[in-house]
Amino acid sequence: MNRPDHPAPEVLRIFETRLHADPGRVVLRPFHLGWQAKHAPSSRARELVDDIAALDEDRAVLEYGRVLADFKERHWQTEQIFSDRFCEVAEKLGLDPFAFSPVRQRLIGSYFCHEYTFAAAALMNPSIVPHPDQSGMMHGAVRFILSLRAVGEGHISSVAFREGIAEADGNFQLWPQASFATSVELENEGEVDTDDVVTVCRNPESSLSNTVIFPITEQQRNGLEDLRLVRFDHGGGDFEWIGTYTAYSGHSIRSELMRTRDFREFDLQPIHGRAGRNKGMALFPQKIDGRFAMVGRQDGKNLFLLKSDELGCWDDEGTLLMEPRYPWEFIQIGNCGSPILTDEGWLLFTHGVGAMRKYALGCVLLDRDDPTRILARSVEPVLTAQDADRAGYVPNVIYTCGVLKVGERLLLPYGISDSAVGFATCRIDELIAMLD
Repeated sequence: MNRPDHPAPEVLRIFETRLHADPGRVVLRPFHLGWQAKHAPSSRARELVDDIAALDEDRAVLEYGRVLADFKERHWQTEQIFSDRFCEVAEKLGLDPFAFSPVRQRLIGSYFCHEYTFAAAALMNPSIVPHPDQSGMMHGAVRFILSLRAVGEGHISSVAFREGIAEADGNFQLWPQASFATSVELENEGEVDTDDVVTVCRNPESSLSNTVIFPITEQQRNGLEDLRLVRFDHGGGDFEWIGTYTAYSGHSIRSELMRTRDFREFDLQPIHGRAGRNKGMALFPQKIDGRFAMVGRQDGKNLFLLKSDELGCWDDEGTLLMEPRYPWEFIQIGNCGSPILTDEGWLLFTHGVGAMRKYALGCVLLDRDDPTRILARSVEPVLTAQDADRAGYVPNVIYTCGVLKVGERLLLPYGISDSAVGFATCRIDELIAMLD
């Protein structure tokens, strides 16, 4: 059980628990020769298969044994993954599978796979939502899903998950995870160049805490960044888990949606319209006056309230909601996840950027019926990088993409200098009382 260690500024209490980048966590992924030979990937792949096919059977068995000795215990269902990968390669190259022994098939599959350390460089910018399964929860406890931005080789960002339980008294515990992970699978392999919705599925035998969502489409090629998850209430007990994130191609960005009802199947959907070109959009957990609503930074500096009749299209430039007012946010402000509905109104965590590009967390209270009305906001940061937390991949940054309401308290996971994830807790009434 994790328990608070020492008080943070004002009302937050910080836990000792930290999640760090871990080069030991690996996932087995397809290796595409096209990355190195863009003009003739098929011929190079065929040459590789021919080289493996030319081995006599004893040598093939020997080489496959070496592969298993190195990698079998480092991954889950390793040999099945090799077999599946061989089938994909055989289909693309027009090979006759029956021309290869089972051992040689798996050996070929291994040459078209590689290990990827998806969280070797950084782990940061978490969001947190109630789990779809709340069975067995008592005394106000909430089972939750934590999403994390994991940065690996090539500075490519993916989405990782952790499950856990938050208690009404503010304490929490994370479920264990394996040293290896599994990647979601694309439902239709021909969709990588699409500009439409793509569907990915979690391996049915893998837990969510051991699942990673990697970039799929060309627009996502260089990363899925800063997922802001929210449990959206469609009414009548119909809930959908929706996240906004930034799809980075390496030269352009676009806001997209991740949509799921069970965290087993995920739709990745582009956001169309003028607002979709911006980063950091956060969806309200329910409609406002019959329309979808988001908070976003449309001009690079200020916060706007956006509304739309369609979840996938945001053409309205929005209404100006907040401008920087205090020194710790003079450069720019942004949201830190979806607003949380409280008895006093919508509580929205924000981030401000001040001198020396230091990021700090604040919050603002919005009117429940008219979120364009600001009732109160933080004059000083709620949480800021101090002491050892100032050092990291990107120094002097505290950032979150979402907070969990647990009874009368909040559980706040937050990124620390783009290198680690910490946790804090506070009472909602005490937090609101410090706003001006």
